[in-house]
Amino acid sequence: MTILQLIQKPQKRGAEIFAAQLSQHLSTLGHKVILVSLFEGDAVLPFEGTQIHLRRPLKKRVYDVVGWKQLATLIKKYQPEIVQANAGDTLKWVVYSKIIFGWEAQLVARNASTVSNYIKHPLVKKINGWLYRKADSIVSVAVYTKDDLNRLFPFTTSKSVVIPIGIEPTKIEPIKWKGETDAKLQVVHVGGFSFEKNHQGLLVIWKKVLQKFPEAKLHLLGDGPLRSSVQEQIQQLGLEKNIVFHGAVSNPMDYMAAGHLVVLPSIIEGLPGVLLEAMYAKTSVVAYDTGGISEIVKEKETGYLVAKNDAEAFAAQMIKALTEDNTSIIKKAYQMVKEKYTNNQIALAFGRHYKTLVNDKN
Repeated sequence: MTILQLIQKPQKRGAEIFAAQLSQHLSTLGHKVILVSLFEGDAVLPFEGTQIHLRRPLKKRVYDVVGWKQLATLIKKYQPEIVQANAGDTLKWVVYSKIIFGWEAQLVARNASTVSNYIKHPLVKKINGWLYRKADSIVSVAVYTKDDLNRLFPFTTSKSVVIPIGIEPTKIEPIKWKGETDAKLQVVHVGGFSFEKNHQGLLVIWKKVLQKFPEAKLHLLGDGPLRSSVQEQIQQLGLEKNIVFHGAVSNPMDYMAAGHLVVLPSIIEGLPGVLLEAMYAKTSVVAYDTGGISEIVKEKETGYLVAKNDAEAFAAQMIKALTEDNTSIIKKAYQMVKEKYTNNQIALAFGRHYKTLVNDKN
């Protein structure tokens, strides 16, 4: 089977990294995969097959007929049975390209987040509803995200399936902590500096935890537009000595494995791969109950789950996770990831779904 995976741009973001990893595993299974990016990016993605970068101008993203035609030309050249849109502008691009230039392929839309948090205006809802109607299938990363989409657009129910995100099992390598290394407790957060990841809320939580563990260090992995404002807030709260910035790293799992705890106080999520990676790295996790997180973080079984926006409870759970014996939780979480959430298993599920779509069409 020939499959075209469309991504926003080459960048170290979950949607693009997973699409590249999925493409690699699908290739290993014998499929021909072409990975196409819309806009300019400088990241090297983990896919050894054919990558095509359209490098379209961002300023024309709403009306880029030339770009839609370029995509159609590629589709007519490679004749894929499946075209998958992976977040960002990708669904809009494939729909406009297909309608205007008339190519034949099954269109799969990947739903990796809680879309109702982003679609508020009636016009935006109408446009997105029209786009989803054009998709032959919608693959959500969690039951929660599927149900959220189905409530917003009831017509999507019949074309929705759930295939979770997976992780890439890798060998854990030792790391050296940046800056001072005398802290007895190392806590790790991995995520881009965007409002969804709630760094501002994390700092409030962290200040509460420091009352119990004044020498602990919080390591922030990632980069993004809100980094400077977070740095300003850290200075205002007087937390400079207890927080270390690492920027975007290529080996976040190594840092998570070296830490005593991984935290994720996000306010919007789909099914975050960072928690699965932490579990595979055999490190405890504390997270807000948002999106599909409760489908993998089971309280006192595979991690510590906190009601969304309850900073007091989050700090209390962090303290509990750092003080009690959680060997059993770590073991169960690791086993769950190995059995259900590795990318080779996820690629098999996508392959079966693609085959069903193509057979149903024929």
